[in-house]
Amino acid sequence: MNVSYRFVVAAAIFVTCLITANVIAVKIISIGPLILPAAIIVFPLSYIFGDILTEVYGYGQARRIIWLGFFCNLIFVVFAWVGQVLPAASFWGGQGAYESILGYTWRLLLASFCGYFVGEFANSFVLARMKILTEGRWLWSRTIGSTIVGEGLDTAIFIVVAFMGTPSFVPVMILYHWLVKTGIEALATPFTYAAVNYLKKKERVDVYDYQTDFNPFSISR
Repeated sequence: MNVSYRFVVAAAIFVTCLITANVIAVKIISIGPLILPAAIIVFPLSYIFGDILTEVYGYGQARRIIWLGFFCNLIFVVFAWVGQVLPAASFWGGQGAYESILGYTWRLLLASFCGYFVGEFANSFVLARMKILTEGRWLWSRTIGSTIVGEGLDTAIFIVVAFMGTPSFVPVMILYHWLVKTGIEALATPFTYAAVNYLKKKERVDVYDYQTDFNPFSISR
């Protein structure tokens, strides 16, 4: 399949949402009784665009973008760390703020990468398999169903790996995060429908993964 600019745009938005979420996640916000990271407003968008990529272009292409997001995030983290350890100019007073925002601990990084890897691939796999089972009907069931699985795994893995054994670990956090992320996906269903229908019409492609190798590490389509 030839790569179109529409595919590139969708992939770029996916990666941008992922990296943005990791940056703003350090701020904790309060929405009514819920205490959540600010990333809650953007991270679900990566799943929405992951759904769009899988639904239109298939699991094979989505797999490539998931790996692209992984490596782009790794590049960002490495150079954010390099920027932190480089000696600050004597007149610059922002070192503490820089470390507070971009100074990730290795435990948080491990939690983030593990959650992303398992959640995104589970999300794409479930959507691709459900597309075959539903014969391409009921897109809403695939986007929401795959998000329930993907976001659930992502959230559970991140919170357990990042906070288990610390005073910050509260198991109910998993439920709150999962419900909010899934709710955002459900509310975005009209947008997902519009984007999917637009891309299928313009690209003249609608991939069904009948013969796809679903191994996340496979280089085949």
